[in-house]
Amino acid sequence: MLRPRYASYPQPPLGAGHLSVEYEPRPTAVREARALVRRQLEGWGLADLDDLTDTAELLVSELATNALLHSAGSRIRLTLTAAHGVLRCEVSDVGHRVPRVLAAGSATNGRGMFLVDALALRWGCHQDGTGKTVWFELGTCASDGCGRGRV
Repeated sequence: MLRPRYASYPQPPLGAGHLSVEYEPRPTAVREARALVRRQLEGWGLADLDDLTDTAELLVSELATNALLHSAGSRIRLTLTAAHGVLRCEVSDVGHRVPRVLAAGSATNGRGMFLVDALALRWGCHQDGTGKTVWFELGTCASDGCGRGRV
């Protein structure tokens, strides 16, 4: 049985970069969110890191798709934060349905959170009065150890 790697909802680290964009509930929103992730990571100088951009685009696409499917036609918000060796991506919507990790199996849909669980360093979901925020984090460092606590 797959178990989500839920984590508490810590505040994103302060520092290098922060961007938040709201999207109308239309089919092009997912494509626009993916393109924004790529542009922003390029702008922050993170696009050349091993698979970071591709992974971030894929996982944001999954979260944005889920938000559009389950948010009753409401706007969604994508927030990106990069600092201290971590890229944090958040997708907020007005839905209250908590995401679940389903086995990959042979189903043609419902595997988005399986991918998030498999590829993210950690992820979680925070609910508040107006909806929820689903987030994940990816490391932005290769083997140089940035982002780790130093003694």
